[in-house]
Amino acid sequence: QVQLVESGGGLVQAGGSLRLSCAASGRTFSSYHMAWFRQAPGKEREFVAFINWSGSNTYYADSVKGRFTISRDNAKNTVYLQMNSLKPEDTAVYYCAARSLMGDYRAVSRYDYWGQGTQVTVSS
Repeated sequence: QVQLVESGGGLVQAGGSLRLSCAASGRTFSSYHMAWFRQAPGKEREFVAFINWSGSNTYYADSVKGRFTISRDNAKNTVYLQMNSLKPEDTAVYYCAARSLMGDYRAVSRYDYWGQGTQVTVSS
């Protein structure tokens, strides 16, 4: 069982930066692959970024590639999302998610655990 708690969201102007954190409980955090998703009002939840258990592999949605960076610190049971050059279209609730198996890292249904989400609002 893994519990995930996101933090770091807020209101920022376009072009600004935010760093999201996701703290995980449990002794086996380092065995889980982690990801960030986001959901804007009236839209489906969408994939943002993925990092494997060791941090050796990362993948990004095309819409955030070059602007967002996912990382993890297994000693602190935490995964991060550094978001730079933010745009109004990045406005959404951001969720972290954990999974134990590899596979389609973009698929919402493949993740076993989810956090409650943190709101990110980018003003123009």
